[in-house]
Amino acid sequence: MHDDDLLIVGAGPYGLSVAAHAAARGLRVRVHGRLMSSWHDMPPGMLLKSEPWASDLSDPTGAYRLTAYAATRGVRAEHGVPLPVAFFTAYGEWFARHAVPAVDPRAVTAVRPRPDGGFAVTTEDGETTGARTVALALGVMPFTDVPAVLRPLMPGLVTHSSDHTDLTAFAGRDVTVLGAGQAALETAVLLTEFGARARVVARSGHLVWNTVPPSLRRDPWEAARAPHTGLGCGWRNLLYARTPGLFRRLPDTTRERVFDTALGPAGAWWLRPRFEAVADVRLGKTVVAAAPAGDRVRLTLADTGGPGAAATEVETDHVIAATGFRPRLDRVDVLPRDVRAALRTVGASGAPEVSGRFESSHPGLFLAGLLTAPSYGPAMRFVYGASYTAQRLVRGVERRLGAARRPAAVPGARTRAADRTGTRAEGTRAEGVRARG
Repeated sequence: MHDDDLLIVGAGPYGLSVAAHAAARGLRVRVHGRLMSSWHDMPPGMLLKSEPWASDLSDPTGAYRLTAYAATRGVRAEHGVPLPVAFFTAYGEWFARHAVPAVDPRAVTAVRPRPDGGFAVTTEDGETTGARTVALALGVMPFTDVPAVLRPLMPGLVTHSSDHTDLTAFAGRDVTVLGAGQAALETAVLLTEFGARARVVARSGHLVWNTVPPSLRRDPWEAARAPHTGLGCGWRNLLYARTPGLFRRLPDTTRERVFDTALGPAGAWWLRPRFEAVADVRLGKTVVAAAPAGDRVRLTLADTGGPGAAATEVETDHVIAATGFRPRLDRVDVLPRDVRAALRTVGASGAPEVSGRFESSHPGLFLAGLLTAPSYGPAMRFVYGASYTAQRLVRGVERRLGAARRPAAVPGARTRAADRTGTRAEGTRAEGVRARG
């Protein structure tokens, strides 16, 4: 069996976009992973925070954008109208069927460099295949971040917000949600609407809500003051969205700071009226201790004002930490420990440094998605960054392979997932979505 030119680990928006560009360049490409897995697993009721026009997966001709899929469903993907998760997930599956030659649903358990410069890739059933280059598009799930004080109580009494596929099981229970971002606020709203007693605890002293997006067609003065971007309005967002390559050239300390602070926690404008139903909101508080109390959790909350601040206690049935994701190499279990240890990182962040073609410091090992956000900036935290990544990453693969240009291929084969399990109905479930890359 010949090595694949490029093997992609991950079948979400970034993995599928890279595959579409690689296939169109005539590369032998294979994608491993469950199609749109983290999107499939979001709870019913969540909506996409990003605008539809900023949520396209990327193919070279632009034939398979979200608007094209919407047309096949007789739906208009409109600016300022949030889309449900089932719709976006089904769009990703449709994209895979039309723009990607093959998706193998088996998970990859190990990627090991070979002496000849290629890679040995092992799947969950023990099969090992070869690849000349590998791209890791792992999504966000390996990088969930939960405060250290809560980790000993996982998973029985504490979970991360991304662990939940259905929040209706919490009906009638007292649930404390940590965080002030969209994931936290929307989780609290859904819990309340499903009959739970939801409480929000956040370090921030106030909640930030995004404003209703202005029309795409505005007078020149308004457009110049706050230009539209795939990351929201404003000149700073425009820089993040349009110039990731310049971001990569900033000093490590600057990139780390911006990654930690840019596009901070905020709720979507359409969620704010519904959030009024959440009766218990405690801002300016942090969890300093957590202990079991029978089958419940006792939390000690302190004011974020500093040492000596008053502490209070709360008992709750369960804690959901909607505390985001932290891209670190020590979470990339598919790579051997010695390979991870040898990769260059962005300062002390623990995140890998990547080149102008998204190649890590190990030749032939490419990275995409959240793992590259400390290198390339906030755009890589969202689906919006997939287009920039896919085009440049595939050029990097071609350069690494030393391959001459090949005739463009027109993929369109059914995915292996569909071949093995039968065609999956394109989602009709009325779900909602957190913005994920």
